[in-house]
Amino acid sequence: MMTKPPQSRGGGGGGGGALGRRGFAALLAAAVIALALLCLFYGAAFAPTLRSRRLPLQRRFEAVPADLALSSLPVCDARYSELIPCLDRGLHNQLRLRLNLSLMEHYERHCPPAHRRLNCLIPPPAGYRVPIRWPRSRDEVWKANIPHTHLASEKSDQRWMGVNGDKINFPGGGTHFHTGADKYIVHLAQMLNFPNGKLNNGGNIRNVLDVGCGVASFGAYLLPLDIIAMSLAPNDVHENQIQFALERGIPSTLGVLGTRRLPYPSHSFELAHCSRCRIDWLQRDGILLLEVDRVLRPGGYFVYSSPEAYAMDPINRNIWRKMSDLARRMCWQIASKEDQTVIWIKPLTNECYMKREPGTLPNMCDRDDDPDAAWNVPMKACVTPYSERVHKVKGSNLLPWPQRLTAPPPRLEELGISSNNFSDDNEIWHFRVIQYWKLMKSEIQKDSFRNVMDMNANLGGFAASLRKKDVWVMNVVPSTESGKLKIIYDRGLLGTIHNWCESFSTYPRTYDLVHAWLLFSEIEKQGCSVEDLLIEMDRIMRPQGYAIIRDKVAVINHIKKLLPAVRWDDWSSDVKPKKDALWSGDERVLIVRKKLWNQTL
Repeated sequence: MMTKPPQSRGGGGGGGGALGRRGFAALLAAAVIALALLCLFYGAAFAPTLRSRRLPLQRRFEAVPADLALSSLPVCDARYSELIPCLDRGLHNQLRLRLNLSLMEHYERHCPPAHRRLNCLIPPPAGYRVPIRWPRSRDEVWKANIPHTHLASEKSDQRWMGVNGDKINFPGGGTHFHTGADKYIVHLAQMLNFPNGKLNNGGNIRNVLDVGCGVASFGAYLLPLDIIAMSLAPNDVHENQIQFALERGIPSTLGVLGTRRLPYPSHSFELAHCSRCRIDWLQRDGILLLEVDRVLRPGGYFVYSSPEAYAMDPINRNIWRKMSDLARRMCWQIASKEDQTVIWIKPLTNECYMKREPGTLPNMCDRDDDPDAAWNVPMKACVTPYSERVHKVKGSNLLPWPQRLTAPPPRLEELGISSNNFSDDNEIWHFRVIQYWKLMKSEIQKDSFRNVMDMNANLGGFAASLRKKDVWVMNVVPSTESGKLKIIYDRGLLGTIHNWCESFSTYPRTYDLVHAWLLFSEIEKQGCSVEDLLIEMDRIMRPQGYAIIRDKVAVINHIKKLLPAVRWDDWSSDVKPKKDALWSGDERVLIVRKKLWNQTL
């Protein structure tokens, strides 16, 4: 029997071929839907939120379409109200990062890849209130703003903090200074025989690093002495300690002595402080103490209040002997030792280093090592020698505070910046700040601002111009210009290095005012997202906080279309500034206020 040849697939009359095509299409559609459901399921399971539609951002901010403006962005789930994207240990687990817990790598920065970043606004916690204003905030904050009271019970005997109705109070105690940080600070000054029992030593001690700072009461009680401390602690088992510190209005930041250098240049602090900071200073050949040595100025002090300094049991005596030997080999000398505290002093010159026996450990750092490189740079177990200039003049050669704020610092020459250019920069920012405050005059009160961030700080001129206002400024220097941060510290100011293509290491709702000068233009050159930066700024800003954005006209026009989406349309001012020596040729100033909202709005 002959078989009938099959119909050609290209023929139009075969009913079986048409049915096959429809069946194939149905199967393909079903497969696509199944794949989409799988992606939805696993995306929801492994990411805090699905990334919503990205804005069609213009690469050069030109010819922005009229329909680009959004009325809103999605709001993140309430459980992310305290999210710090680059310090999110939940993300570490999801990405299966292999981190060495003994080296504190899990407290260091590990940022989400681009496809895992949030594209939503971080909500405030239920019952959030506008923060209590400084100086009252030093001693009390709203419990609803940081609804965590475990430290109050855990540290009640040490007087860290206590719950009082709808507020959390801070009596000024600490693990080592139960009777109060103020009395402890006076005792330190007396140990060093400083004039009038004041730790500022006539303005010669200005910048302090407090490691393992708790809720930063030590730093809080230094402020009346015109001493400003960078209070540093990780997001550890006391995970909200820095959040409390910032809510109080005390200079502080999240960070850890782990495997990478602290984001500060060499010779930044006159004094470093560790009060029961629970750091193993002997590990890895003393690498953590050597990192403190790197950031201490010539003749700087290390204040160590811990059982190892006074306890007589065999374990602590053994630790003390080893730590004393390490300090000796680092050329530190004991300036004073009394009761439960020892204070070491760092040498002023290289003389002691040059007299060490050959082969003495720790080694001197290589001459080609840049001691000021501090962004994602591994720590090194070596002693940082002084430059020829520092060795010759026997110290940093800085004026006392407040003269150093406006005097050209000696390290300017390392950046090729003249004293005249430095002075001109000061005058320009003084004038600019006056104009900014005039624009906000009708909207702000004397105490509207406490925590201020300059997101592109240059030489610190913006912060210097705020000296007479009761604020402190976190001066952020982009990682591409990190050398400028040492000038900021030499002026007696605080700051850090950062790459604004990533999230900043702070809690949500921690700054009253953020200032961004030509920052958006710069990150656009780096191929980073304006939308991501706006969402990050919104995370950082407190409700009813302000942003001052000074940038190119096209950038400002682009950002204005996004204001309703980030809920920054409570109040705004958009002006063309007067030309000055820093004028980029095409600028506008946009000042906006963030709304106070909750998830029901």
